[in-house]
Amino acid sequence: MADYNFQEIEKKWQSYWEKNQIFNAEVDQTKPKFYSLDMFPYPSGAGLHVGHPLGYIASDIITRFKRLEGYNVLHPMGYDSFGLPAEQYAIQTGQHPAITTEQNINRYTEQLKNIGFAFDWSKEVRTSNPDYYKWTQWIFMQLFNSYYDKTDNKAKSIASLGAIFEKEGNTNIQAVCDEDTPVFSSDDWNSFSEKKQQEILLQYRLTFLAETTVNWCAALGTVLSNDEVKDGFSERGGHPVERKKMMQWSMRITAYAERLLQGLEKVDWSEPIKEMQRNWIGKSIGAEMVFQIKGKDKQIKVFTTRIDTIYGVTYLALAPEHEYVQELITDDQRETAEAYVEVAKNRSERDRMSDVKTISGAFTGSYAINPFNGEEIQIWIADYVLAGYGTGAVMAVPAHDERDYNFARHFGLEVRQVIEGSMENGSFPGKGETIINSGFITDLEMKDAMNKAIAFLEEKKIGKGKIQYRMRDAIFTRQRYWGEPLPVFFKDGLPYLMDEKDLPLVLPEVDKYLPTEDGEPPLGRAKDWTYKTAEGEFPLEKSTMPGWAGSSWYFFRYMDPKNTEKFVDPEKEKYWGAVNLYIGGAEHATGHLLYSRFWTKFLFDIGAVSIEEPFQKMINQGMIQGRSNFVYRVKGSNQFVSYGLKDNYDTSAMHVDVNIVHNDQLNLEKFKSWRPDLADAEFLLEDGKYICGAEVEKMSKSKYNVVNPDDIIERYGADTLRLYEMFLGPLEQFKPWNTNGIDGVFKFLKKLWKLYHDSNGQFQVSEEKPNKEELKTLHKTIKKTKEDMDSYSFNTSVASFMICVNELTSLKCNKREILEPLTILVSSYAPHIAEELWSLLGHSNSIINATFPEFKEEFLIENNHEYPVSINGKMRAKLTLPLSLSREEVEKAALEDATVLKWTEGNPPKKVIVVPGKIVNIVI
Repeated sequence: MADYNFQEIEKKWQSYWEKNQIFNAEVDQTKPKFYSLDMFPYPSGAGLHVGHPLGYIASDIITRFKRLEGYNVLHPMGYDSFGLPAEQYAIQTGQHPAITTEQNINRYTEQLKNIGFAFDWSKEVRTSNPDYYKWTQWIFMQLFNSYYDKTDNKAKSIASLGAIFEKEGNTNIQAVCDEDTPVFSSDDWNSFSEKKQQEILLQYRLTFLAETTVNWCAALGTVLSNDEVKDGFSERGGHPVERKKMMQWSMRITAYAERLLQGLEKVDWSEPIKEMQRNWIGKSIGAEMVFQIKGKDKQIKVFTTRIDTIYGVTYLALAPEHEYVQELITDDQRETAEAYVEVAKNRSERDRMSDVKTISGAFTGSYAINPFNGEEIQIWIADYVLAGYGTGAVMAVPAHDERDYNFARHFGLEVRQVIEGSMENGSFPGKGETIINSGFITDLEMKDAMNKAIAFLEEKKIGKGKIQYRMRDAIFTRQRYWGEPLPVFFKDGLPYLMDEKDLPLVLPEVDKYLPTEDGEPPLGRAKDWTYKTAEGEFPLEKSTMPGWAGSSWYFFRYMDPKNTEKFVDPEKEKYWGAVNLYIGGAEHATGHLLYSRFWTKFLFDIGAVSIEEPFQKMINQGMIQGRSNFVYRVKGSNQFVSYGLKDNYDTSAMHVDVNIVHNDQLNLEKFKSWRPDLADAEFLLEDGKYICGAEVEKMSKSKYNVVNPDDIIERYGADTLRLYEMFLGPLEQFKPWNTNGIDGVFKFLKKLWKLYHDSNGQFQVSEEKPNKEELKTLHKTIKKTKEDMDSYSFNTSVASFMICVNELTSLKCNKREILEPLTILVSSYAPHIAEELWSLLGHSNSIINATFPEFKEEFLIENNHEYPVSINGKMRAKLTLPLSLSREEVEKAALEDATVLKWTEGNPPKKVIVVPGKIVNIVI
């Protein structure tokens, strides 16, 4: 093969890998394991663009490198294949979502294989396959059958809890449960009906039914998560979203809040990602107390981390959804307050949390009593207070909280500043209008003041010390068709689990993928959607699981994807353990990662897995941004002027498809085909070319800057694509895609190919021993490649390969002892060309089975040193001498040098200073 025919080479080796199942991984106790994982994709109809493979390429490089180091590597791929887009398409077309999903998966798989990833495709999983979601349903059932024991700090069987209730009631039990769970004795429990007992157990179960305020999107016919709502509209489709109460399944993730927080200390993640998780969990240490409502036999419960500022409270603020709001609104405030509540409660919590500028609220007309001093304070409604966080009410101390302060200023409410002891810390100096003497807190440090205030609360029985978490229990149902059915039926209005032997509960056929006419979820359209037991036939749950269900445990299924008896074999799970390297987008920093960690900890508690943290090391790859191109149309005409001429005309810029632009030069014929309405356009050129403008923007269809990897592979090859994406910059950073720079990477691969071939294009490698310079070039590249792998600095490795090939080309080196290790070094980045060269070098096995070259420091040690020789303080000569020479030998060589003799004019020196391996200084 004379030329570097990348198309032929890449197809050849992709076929070889697939035929021989090169990347399949099985348990091998004789080797250390390495589990490399990518956040698996949702297969959209658009397929991949060049930004998508960035993280996959990085993990693939590490995968191949670890194999060369002798590790047994698991590197699987699969699809998060339930999702709203397929369902929306089904609603529009009537086509079953499974058909669209299958088509999209086939497209993704083809594209991924074309890039040459070392995936073990034999372990592919799809969350929408019944043989997969059978085990998602099984995990749900285990959660339903468990409660969280606070004494042992772990999940336990709900059956064991029932046994305790039979003997001693719940007075001594320390368990996570609903706040309104009643206290009962064993006699009470044993006298309860089955229905009553099940209702109480539901208040302890780790997955439970409860009335919850949700984001309801009528147009999509489903509940949306906070992340799916922006400014009161769905992110998908832009449909109105309202906040309403619905009976929903939830997961008691709050039981694991502290363990989720502490677990972050055990993982190697970036600090910003950890901090996002900490903020989402939101641990606060403070006090919970009650304010009596004036004129009513009711109290408002608040949580505060600054009970020490109690004398600075000037109003209470309630969330618009707070249960007392309607009751507290007085007639004279009703019109204004109810109008405000209607608007405020439909803003998503995400918007309300992030919006620090908008100030809005309404006075209820009612008052509360400060329990410390008996003072009456106004009760307001404010959307910066969230119903799901804490108690849905806050005691507002404007001088010591910025949001409270802005609210108070806006509505003309009093601002008081508490200043005793260290109370000034955390306040807003100069903003307090009234200075309050806090009385019992005087001269105490903040911690002591908090403790004293809490003691006062507990003594008066109006509150207690409490640790609060911002994180809420996770809503677990969606009113959609395309999701996992819940293995639950209803008897007497209460939920019961199906028998495990009847799993999976498979999605039924329906006539439409829309809610029913009376508002039930799409599964309400199924015929005979019931469960038959010995007692009779009962209706099944009509909602389905959310998108995060299947993605919260998929990393375990990859270990054993075809097991029909267990979700994973214990021995396989114990061998593969936690994921060693997890690469994916930072957009999953909270939802997916928290849910996955939660489910892993639960599975650990029940003895189903051996690890508590699923992902040891995680890297969030940056985004590859688009490089948009523009043409410039003379306003009011069909004439387009080249970039360098546009300032001479009154023009408007227009995005143009980057795929018909090369090195910023527009292909005029393709432009006319792309826009038939502009087929008769006129072009004013520069030097016979139409040059486009350019700008870095987000890659999107609307900007015509989406680059299809298939096009790059067809033009340059997969190895060029892989190298170029790594060469763009550090993995974690955002960087613009610029096709103009890809030529340089392609030329490098052709130059690499030429090292192994003579001037006639024939493969030719010498058996001659390498010289010192050749060995130095090789070993500095080995050293750099290993260091870069360990630090995940892939871009600098590509640069070092280029330097190495340039140096070897200059040295005219084609020696086996140099080129064979070089092939291995390059193989993780450009596997196709490496496999071909490895084969030409005479190897019958894949290069994946080779060993990473050993770095030898001796080849980088310099034997000679170039001494600068100074005469009377001025550098006059340079001498290259062996480092082994003594001080006297260096001095003798310097004084005998012709250039030195010329400057000394034969005069004997007054002094000679020699610093071995550094300098020579002669004084005449």
